[in-house]
Amino acid sequence: MAYIITDACIACGACASECPVEAISEGSEKHDKYEINPDVCIDCGSCADICPSEAIEQG
Repeated sequence: MAYIITDACIACGACASECPVEAISEGSEKHDKYEINPDVCIDCGSCADICPSEAIEQG
């Protein structure tokens, strides 16, 4: 199951640069957080390991 980014996200971008398959992108203007595309995510956990606000968890 793909990882998800919770509302604890501080939009620092660390996760996006860490993702080996580029599954993470900035959210829309309505959301102040990044988003993970579940169809691209390979469940490696790299994003969760680097997140400074612990906002990423397995969905």
